[in-house]
Amino acid sequence: MTDIIPVERVEQTIFIIREQKVILDADLAMLYGVPTKVFNQAVKRNLQRFPQDFMFQLTEQEKNELVTNCDRFKNLKHSTSLPYAFTEHGAVMAAAILNSQQAVAISIYVVRAFIKMRAMLNQQKELLKKLTDLEQKVTTHDTHIRSLFNAIRQLMEPPTPKPKPKNPIGFGQ
Repeated sequence: MTDIIPVERVEQTIFIIREQKVILDADLAMLYGVPTKVFNQAVKRNLQRFPQDFMFQLTEQEKNELVTNCDRFKNLKHSTSLPYAFTEHGAVMAAAILNSQQAVAISIYVVRAFIKMRAMLNQQKELLKKLTDLEQKVTTHDTHIRSLFNAIRQLMEPPTPKPKPKNPIGFGQ
């Protein structure tokens, strides 16, 4: 089973909710090869292993937004229960409580997917910083170029003739 699920497929199950990268309970249950109900029962029996930074339950609004944005969650639309979201550490802890070979093997792919996403986000931040720096340079270059063009234009203008001194009226000495 571990050869069948590539990291890229696991990456597609990771969402950013509440500014955290998470995997929903249904996706983890599918990856670990158990029904979602069984998965959630195991989690509830071991709640002490899942502090808030490992797992949280979505709000109704978050669930509705997820259903609206992702077609694969349309079965959640009329569900009365709210899904759980697991952070990277929560996903690993879930594999530990399931204690099956498949769950342990897949948890490695889950961790690798989180690591890859973290690296991609860091690359985006670096790229954004470089782009911002470049934009700053271009802005200052624009100012310098504008003043250079103004100086060139002034040099290209024909010199204004100096007025001839007027001859004084009257007797000269």
